[in-house]
Amino acid sequence: MKTFLKTVGIAGVSFALVACGSGDEDNTNTGENGGDEEETTIRISASNIPHAEILEEAAPILEEQGIILDIQVAQDYILPNMGLADGEFDANYFQHRPYLEDQMAENENFDFAEAGAIHVEPIGLYSQDYDNLNDIPDGATVMMSNSVADQGRILSLLQENGLLTLEEGVSVDATEADIVENPKNLVFDMSPDAEFLPQAYQTNEAEVVAINSNYALGADISPTEDSIAIEGEDNPYVNLIVVQSGNENDEAIQALVEVLRSDDIKSFIEETYNGAVIPAE
Repeated sequence: MKTFLKTVGIAGVSFALVACGSGDEDNTNTGENGGDEEETTIRISASNIPHAEILEEAAPILEEQGIILDIQVAQDYILPNMGLADGEFDANYFQHRPYLEDQMAENENFDFAEAGAIHVEPIGLYSQDYDNLNDIPDGATVMMSNSVADQGRILSLLQENGLLTLEEGVSVDATEADIVENPKNLVFDMSPDAEFLPQAYQTNEAEVVAINSNYALGADISPTEDSIAIEGEDNPYVNLIVVQSGNENDEAIQALVEVLRSDDIKSFIEETYNGAVIPAE
């Protein structure tokens, strides 16, 4: 199994050794005072906002510990897991637990593990024409991601706001088949990829568009100010640092998780995203 890149910097030139299997070798650089210095590089794939921004904030803290973050920004939900499985990345930071579980169930070569829970991104409902969900007309279209893991969240949010009723005992794992009452005769468009939903909202392609907060922020849409309904803080869809199974307790990975869960990074999240991103408890 791929482990982490050990890099040594000399006069601005970096030399890298990829260590495979369980026998990881240490590379050291002898400094001016004769002390050995070692750096570990973690190649991590992350969504642009907020994941990569949070990692950029954590990078200087980790560098003081001899850990360099090589952050690769991902534009979709597919490539980060593919790259992790192929050994292109040491970790990724973009997905919540139900999505991870679905992906591993669907892809036999995805043998991943959680290294730590970092934050929650509430999904919001947005409309160009209506300021209140109660005002949307009969037969209105609700557009949402084609991710099954997101659909249950959105249907549950609609139920919380009184627009429909789901089968008893069903919540965030709900599907359209679990709807037992739909008094406004809502129509559900579950075809788009999540990254295209901000554009659908901006071009008014449906009366209501459900958008993940990371994509809303990336399109300069404020989840707290622009949404007409949003998930609460008890949202179970926590975003994770994910690695190949067996690497979750690696010293460098656990140092990364510790920094991301530190008071400094929690404060950065709270001050930067103003409730659109919530640190994990």
